[in-house]
Amino acid sequence: MTVRLGEPFDLGRAVSDVEALLAAPVPGPGQTTVDRGDPVSGEWAGTDGDGFRIVPLWESADFTGLYDPEWNQAAAVAQEHLAFLVHELDRKWGPHRTVGMRVAVFRRHRRGRPLPVLHQTLTDRDLLGDLTVWDLAADRCLALSLSQSDGDAPMILAAVLSTRPVTEPPE
Repeated sequence: MTVRLGEPFDLGRAVSDVEALLAAPVPGPGQTTVDRGDPVSGEWAGTDGDGFRIVPLWESADFTGLYDPEWNQAAAVAQEHLAFLVHELDRKWGPHRTVGMRVAVFRRHRRGRPLPVLHQTLTDRDLLGDLTVWDLAADRCLALSLSQSDGDAPMILAAVLSTRPVTEPPE
């Protein structure tokens, strides 16, 4: 669960949170990956690591007990939230590109084939959805991920800021 659980999706707040992320410092090379939690609830508020920051923007209710068509409708609402945010960010920064997480998901538990630390961190936090990426500057990439760790879990919309290019790891 994240600090965003129970909050309705608000496009203006999501854009503001992305802008705050872009203005915040990013940990330097070699920084140990550290999760940040809410001091009261302990819920996940973000992760900082080697050249990146990840923050939750929105979390749906869980899908426990939902079956078709309610499950599909809840998933469509989450996809719609992502689409609205992508549209708004495309207007600000131009067209995005998509980076698949397929290789990272399949390689996350293989020995001898380590993933880049950003991809390992995303998979460790069950942020498994493909990334919508904007290359903002030579040392700044912004990505969005809409993920669900299993069919009953909530969907989480997260933003990633990286000082390195965000690409799909090699197979």
